[in-house]
Amino acid sequence: MSPTADGGGIRLAPIDPAAFRHTPWKNGGGVTIDVAESLLPGFAPGSWEGMVWRFGRTAIVTPAPFSDLSGFDRQQVLVSGQGLVLETPAGEIDVRQPFKPVRFAGETAIVSRLESGPVEVVNLLGDRSRVSIDLTCLTTGATNSRPAGVHIIYAATTPCDLAINGNACGIASGHALRIDAGESFTVASRLGTAIVASIFPASRSISP
Repeated sequence: MSPTADGGGIRLAPIDPAAFRHTPWKNGGGVTIDVAESLLPGFAPGSWEGMVWRFGRTAIVTPAPFSDLSGFDRQQVLVSGQGLVLETPAGEIDVRQPFKPVRFAGETAIVSRLESGPVEVVNLLGDRSRVSIDLTCLTTGATNSRPAGVHIIYAATTPCDLAINGNACGIASGHALRIDAGESFTVASRLGTAIVASIFPASRSISP
């Protein structure tokens, strides 16, 4: 699929897995596969300093503490495996169900618990002083309206057959699509489950 535009202020650009980058976790406990990110000017790709937002995938193979990402909002969704629970001082965050995103603050002290072995998750991080973030999963037959903003659609486990503003759009398994939208648009899943990461200016209110 080539970069395209629908003529209404919406630009589409594919992201090939060859462009994904492997970045060590901030606490050094693992490696994340970065699909897309935004950094302040002057900071190197993959840097934890100057990060505005980041979207990627990571494997959790052993129970471990999460990195301290104070000042960031986080959303996470399970895409492979089962039995993931995030333990916090205030209680548990249940991530056992695939394709059901959860959200939490980056400064929350978290230790993962693996009830059934290793898992893989998709993460969306955003500096809350600069952006608001939203993570949505579209299953076959679902349609969603997205406001103006930056959106990354990721086919995490299977190919996705989508319609964007009614126009057919296919994403191969493991690939992603970036949409820079100057106006609202609709995305429908005709086949497969797509993960939609949306990033907006911090002044915009986002419903969970």
